[in-house]
Order: sequence, then structure tokens, then C-alpha cells
Amino acid sequence: MTSPATSLHRYFECIPDHRINRNKKHLLSDIIILSILAVICGAESWDSIELFGKTKLSFLKTFLKLPNGIPSHDTINRVFSSLRPRLFEEAFIKWVDSLKDEHITKEVISLDGKCIKGSKDSFHEKNPIYMVSAWASENQLVLGQLKVDEKSNEITAIPLLLDLLDIEGSIITIDAIGTQTKIAEKIIENKADYILSVKGNQKELLSQVEDSFNRHNPDSVDQVTEKGHGRIETRTCEIISNLGFIDNREHWKGLKTIVRITAHRDTGKKQETETRFYISSVIDQAANFNTFIRQHWGIENKLHWTLDMVFDEDRQRKRAKNSAQNFSFIRKIALNLLKQDTSKGSLVSKRLKAGWDDNFLLQLLKI
Repeated sequence: MTSPATSLHRYFECIPDHRINRNKKHLLSDIIILSILAVICGAESWDSIELFGKTKLSFLKTFLKLPNGIPSHDTINRVFSSLRPRLFEEAFIKWVDSLKDEHITKEVISLDGKCIKGSKDSFHEKNPIYMVSAWASENQLVLGQLKVDEKSNEITAIPLLLDLLDIEGSIITIDAIGTQTKIAEKIIENKADYILSVKGNQKELLSQVEDSFNRHNPDSVDQVTEKGHGRIETRTCEIISNLGFIDNREHWKGLKTIVRITAHRDTGKKQETETRFYISSVIDQAANFNTFIRQHWGIENKLHWTLDMVFDEDRQRKRAKNSAQNFSFIRKIALNLLKQDTSKGSLVSKRLKAGWDDNFLLQLLKI
């Protein structure tokens, strides 16, 4: 039988295994792929991964080596606790690159951070870990992630993640914390463009962008109205390329455009209006900016929300060493595989079906 895990094996069996030889009863690649398949099918704990493996042993043996059967939940825990995240990260990024649609020429890649609440260890006075992830909107893929160092923040993690990814030709969107001159410079150096949110953490810049829209007519305007979730939302996008009121604009490498989005929401009972501002290295029409900025929110509702509501990430109490960070990769691999499936059905129903139907599970693995 042709191995249904060929693609996964190709990228994850290359991860160096630093365990002591006498402790290598189970192959590292077997443990990783077993865990991915188990999570796709609904497993959320080390115990449930072991149970999945034992229940599906005959099926798994058709493509995994499993020289000593299914590893125990304690073994799986120890492996993910000791596995070096940087090695897993490198394999993950190479694997994701193999999934990307080469016909997508201008991908919007959104970067944002998320706290994994269940990783907090109050007994040992350890804070929960914070991950910065990159989400490709059109490809519907998590491209990579990086743990924020405990003594640092997203501002230092974002440039490191950008260097790990192939972002050439893409548009990078980041919330206000990423609106930093060095981050803009890093994006341009990596041959990509940016759309960065401007808020109160850059008070002078925000004031100057607002002043520009008060003093200049926009170069281009676009308005979009959408109905859904019990409300009507109208988003008006205006862009200006005259940067005369932006002091020190030369510090923002590649800066060419400022953007104003005015969002009006009507629920029938309540109306509210919100205005947001952005700086960008992109030269384009307002209609396209409206789309690009709308796509940024995919990282919230298609990644972060999904990880919590479908994969129950915030309740996962994995705390030992590197386990929370590494298991975050497992969830995102599972999510990427589920997102690539074009058949009808929610992610929840697809996870159930994968657990019940081995052929559907193979289909998710692109066999």
C-alpha cells in the first residue's frame, strides 16, 4: 500500500531526534504523525492520543512503522516536552510551503498574537505562553508561529517570524503593536509590502494621519455593505498618497499611502460607527484596500476563534517544558489539513467524520 502519510513523513521524519538511543522504542516521526491524526479526529490530550492509536492500530500500521506498538501517553508527553521547538518549526514551515497555491500572486499574510491560557502553571508561578502566528488569507493556511519570550513582547518576535517565512510579494498586515519603524523596514527588506494599523501607541503618527484626512480630499474611495450575523455593516475606505503632513515619513521605509476605514454597524436596535487608520507601502485603489484590510480579520475568526472553539485550545493544560508550544504546532497542522479539504461540512463535522471514516481521513491527507 502507498503510504498515506508520505507528505507528512517527508517533512517531519527529518527532525533530528536527540533522545538517548536506549529510550528510542518509538520513532519520533511515528509519534508526531500519530498525534496529528489523533488531533484531526478529536483527540485533545496525551491519553486520548494513546487511545486513538490503540483503537486504530491495524489501520495505522499500514503506513506507520510502530516497531513497538503505540507509545504510552507518558511517552508522548515526554517527547513533546523535550522536542526542540525550533526544529519542529523549521519542518512545519517547509511542509506548509509545499501546500501553498502557486497561482496566488499577492497573498495577504496577517500576523497576530494569542495567549494559550491553559499553559499557565500557577503552582510553579509560570505565565501562560504567548504565540505570534502568521495566517495566509487566500491559501487558508497557518504559515508559521513563534513563541514570545517571557522577557519580551510581540514587537521583538514579529521580525524573527518574518525572517523565517517566505513573504516575498505578499502584503503583511499587523495590528497596532506591530506598527514600528523596524518592523516596516524588515517587511520591505524581505520584498513584501505592509498595511499597519495606527492607534494610540503611535500618538503623533495617528494625529498626523487624522490631520491629513481633514485637510486633503482622498485619492480614491470605496464603500462596501454586508449583511449578516443580525447586522448591516457599511465600510467606507479612503486613501491618500499625499504624505506632506506626516513628519519623519522617511523613517517608515516604503511608506506610500495612508488609509481611513469608517465602519458603520446597524443591528436594528443599536447603531455604532468606528474609524480606523492605517499606513501602507502599497499603491492601489480603495476597493482593494477595503478587501486587504477585511482579510486581516481572518486571523481572528478563522484561526484564533477556531483554535478555541473547535480545538478547545485555551483549556489544554499542557505545561511541561516545550509541550504547549509543540502541541500548538500539532493543532495547526491538523487545522491546515482540515482547511485544505473542499468538501461540504463544518470543521467540527469533518473531525468527527475523520474519526469514523478511515477513507475520509486519508482524503484529508491528500491521498
